[in-house]
Amino acid sequence: MLSTLELRNIIESGFLPLSCTCIISPDGSLTIKVYEASSGRVDLLVTGVSVSELTSSRALANLIAELRSEIAACQGSFRKTAQNSPS
Repeated sequence: MLSTLELRNIIESGFLPLSCTCIISPDGSLTIKVYEASSGRVDLLVTGVSVSELTSSRALANLIAELRSEIAACQGSFRKTAQNSPS
């Protein structure tokens, strides 16, 4: 099993060039905040991720891929809304 420091480092570096902060609560849940450092805009905030399920590199890769997909989907949805709104 990975240490919490290694776990945080892997997840936080998985979202580059965006910034990412991981906070591990005493109950073993993880909060992940992905944001643009220059503007402070938060692209994703996920709470309650179970650290006990992140036991392999595959599990970490799957989590990062899933969260990146959510970010992309939200950004795509926002772009469509902005394009369709009357000026």
